[in-house]
Amino acid sequence: MKKEQNAERQEGGSLLEALRLDRTQLTQEQLCRRCGIPLRTYARWVSGETQARPTIAQVKALCRELGLTINELPDDFGPMMRSHSQDEIE
Repeated sequence: MKKEQNAERQEGGSLLEALRLDRTQLTQEQLCRRCGIPLRTYARWVSGETQARPTIAQVKALCRELGLTINELPDDFGPMMRSHSQDEIE
């Protein structure tokens, strides 16, 4: 199973972070530098501390660095929350 799928299954896992790990060899700092995103902002996005509001330039850069189309980029960068129905299935 791919890391991105694992992130969806794990409570608290960020799909954006899973994509970074799965699709690049970049550290958070390197990805942020290449995308024009302050490191602390990225950390807040993936932890769910704040809702991501990337600029168009940042979205384009994330797509480029992660090798994704805009449609493949997750709508929410924060932790994935498990619903009770998911717990009952597993």
